Amino acid sequence: MPIEEINAAVALHVRALRTGRGWSLDELSGRSGVSKGMLVQIEAGRTNPSVGTLARIADAFGVAVARLLQPTADRSVHLSDFEDGPVLWRGGRGGTGRLLRGVADPATVELWDWRFAPHERYDAEEQQPGARELAHVLIGQIMVTIDGEDHLVEAGQTLDFRGDRAHTYRNLQGTPARMVMLVAMPPGEYTHRRVPR
Repeated sequence: MPIEEINAAVALHVRALRTGRGWSLDELSGRSGVSKGMLVQIEAGRTNPSVGTLARIADAFGVAVARLLQPTADRSVHLSDFEDGPVLWRGGRGGTGRLLRGVADPATVELWDWRFAPHERYDAEEQQPGARELAHVLIGQIMVTIDGEDHLVEAGQTLDFRGDRAHTYRNLQGTPARMVMLVAMPPGEYTHRRVPR
């Protein structure tokens, strides 16, 4: 999906969720920690928000990020190319986190492609209660730290864990690493807010 379509979908969903709750931009700003100016840009479809910004907005509404990215046209069968997925995280050393596809019916599921440059890390946002993450390493190895406990995942291995705990992904090697990740969340909207880190 082209970036313009993604921005248009995010704009539509954020505006619809906000007005559906009767919230002003100021109220959404206060609930999400995202500036009012940024929210104006997002609702106008004039910016490409980061994964952190989308996560804060989604959390304020009690929905998953995938809900904000759903295409505006309803399609029961969807084929997309790798390049169609938005890059929602860019690491300081060149790594990327790309959301390949997200669906929110009946439950929310997100499929991600993660590429880590040597010695790069990603401090993940805690998912909603009941969420699970499945991380499958394709190339290299990734150290996943969950609640302070390290788990080394090597190429060909899959780590399954509760995503509503503090967790970090790190490439400790001097060579690139790549993994695919599936995030699955239970159906329904959520009522808690993450504590900003």
